[in-house]
Amino acid sequence: MNLKKPQILSQFQHYAEGGKKLFTSSSFQTHSMVLLHIISESSLDIPVYFINTGYHFPETVSYKEQMAERFGLRVIDLYAETPKIMQKDAGGRLLFTSDPDYCCYLNKTQPMEKVLQTHDIWINGVRSDQNRFRKSLQVEESAPFDSVRFHPMLDWTARDIYQYIKAHDIPRHPLDEKGYLSIGCEPCTSKRHPDIDEREARWYGLNKTECGLHTDLIKKS
Repeated sequence: MNLKKPQILSQFQHYAEGGKKLFTSSSFQTHSMVLLHIISESSLDIPVYFINTGYHFPETVSYKEQMAERFGLRVIDLYAETPKIMQKDAGGRLLFTSDPDYCCYLNKTQPMEKVLQTHDIWINGVRSDQNRFRKSLQVEESAPFDSVRFHPMLDWTARDIYQYIKAHDIPRHPLDEKGYLSIGCEPCTSKRHPDIDEREARWYGLNKTECGLHTDLIKKS
């Protein structure tokens, strides 16, 4: 079922009236802006957590600041507990070069665990058309610490997303026009390659398409 904006806003209100504490997270890519725009039209104060790994493209950080101001969002940066100087393997190499899964855990998953401990509903913008794993998700999923993941964009397609962006004249991430399909940390993000899915532009050449936020922070039955 493709949830429309009124249904999504109504569900936000339903959660809040039930005493639930809501938040969202965002990577501030172009496709992320649809959910953030919808959230900006809610009467609720829903914080937006940005996982600041320290490895983002400068363009992403600038875009985040631009869109936070444009939409009137309350954006909170999350940082790793482990300093970068300690994020190295036994050979002294930074973990993104030798153990990207552990790098993602320290910089993304672990900081988000702290947020889940103090909130009830994680509004999350994953879509089923992004990769095989996300296709297996439901609109609501159980998450750690008795929280719930709400996936309002799950059945939106890439076409739905970009039609909304065009209709609302939402600025695009500046790296879009340079051929980036999916934008994350700079060392682990590649430009467009032929015949690959959107998420495969991340960690290109590795058997990895998820950072752990949507695989580790979920309770699948």
